[in-house]
Amino acid sequence: MENKIIFDTIWVLITACLVFFMNLGFALVESGFTQSKNTVNILSKNFIVFAISSFAFWLIGWGLMFGDGNGFIGYKGLIGLSGADNSPATGDAYSGVYSAISWATVPLLAKFFFQLVFAGTAATIVSGAVAERIKYIDFIIFSFILVAIMYPITGHWIWGGGWLAQLGFWDFAGSTVVHSVGGWAALAGAIILGPRLNKYKDGKINPIPGHNMTSATIGVFVLWLGWFGFNPGSTMAADVNNISRIVVTTNSAAIAGLLSSTVVAWIVLGKPDLSMTINGCLAGLVAITAGCAFVSVESSLIIGAIAGVIVVFSVIFFDKIKVDDPVGAISVHLVNGVFGTLAVGLFAQDVFMPGTTGNGLFFGGGIKLFTNQLIGVITVGAFTFIISFVVWLILKKLLGIRVSMTEEIEGLDIGEHGMEAYPEFEKVAK
Repeated sequence: MENKIIFDTIWVLITACLVFFMNLGFALVESGFTQSKNTVNILSKNFIVFAISSFAFWLIGWGLMFGDGNGFIGYKGLIGLSGADNSPATGDAYSGVYSAISWATVPLLAKFFFQLVFAGTAATIVSGAVAERIKYIDFIIFSFILVAIMYPITGHWIWGGGWLAQLGFWDFAGSTVVHSVGGWAALAGAIILGPRLNKYKDGKINPIPGHNMTSATIGVFVLWLGWFGFNPGSTMAADVNNISRIVVTTNSAAIAGLLSSTVVAWIVLGKPDLSMTINGCLAGLVAITAGCAFVSVESSLIIGAIAGVIVVFSVIFFDKIKVDDPVGAISVHLVNGVFGTLAVGLFAQDVFMPGTTGNGLFFGGGIKLFTNQLIGVITVGAFTFIISFVVWLILKKLLGIRVSMTEEIEGLDIGEHGMEAYPEFEKVAK
């Protein structure tokens, strides 16, 4: 037993560090997909958001998510890591799936750090969708509120033994808990902020290309690597068979999303657009996150392939309705977070998920499971979007959330930070 505790703890901490490393991936993808004049701003947001998230989650988020309370919220022992440890919906709820999982064997601080890096990921998602026009201070304040209050409340419903967990809603590693929550918050922010200057002009979409596809490509490889901590790490135990299978289902969905998005973009746009390929890979990863432990490798390929198709048309759709998302974060994390959550009901197999029926295709998890997944998607989405919308509106009223027109034209690097990412390059350009 002592050796098991050691190996499980090391596994949890190593995978948590991989998820932490995803912050670099987000920074590279988002800065690469945006204009050079906003590079410092994007990098700074992705840098500071983890610090803000760490403080917010330690101060109150953990208690709301995993503390004693009711089906809606944890409310006992809110400050710091005090109060009962109910993380997450815990051993008994997962024992039917993985007999090796035993949260009780992993120290509290290891569990806290693992959950913390997930919370930080949700906040980071927002950064890309509101890029190139939001005030730095508003992003910081919103990130604190998201991780301290909104994220842990819905997280409690699912991973803290709350009402959705009791209903029979399944989200193994966070397609809804992390990705959709970040996506809903991002959508609300993008709507209230409005599009960037000259993005939509004379009824037409005016593309604003990213300045560094090398950075974006390196970033997606970093994120891909990080997902091998995100998904198999959620076993919370060094169970060799289960973590090996989850690594493969995760990778299979990624490559399927990458390939299908490339083909669809080639057909629809006339060229194999690299930005679509990057987002297709990420879409596959997001979509498999909820069901990575519950589906076969064959099903993971189908899920990833569908996600890659969805993300291309989703990016086009949001552009058509003039919701400006510079990096495609809403299409990747929200839209495919929803799809991936529902895919659990479509592809789950009884061999991996006791209590389900069928062979893993066409409502393999059963109509009841699919219905539970749909209820979770709707309720988490409604709660997060409405609260996020209200918070953004309050910030807009109190502080103003958008930089001035002059600042947006000159770039947020100078206006918000007083420096440039590429000073020598900028001198030549001028």
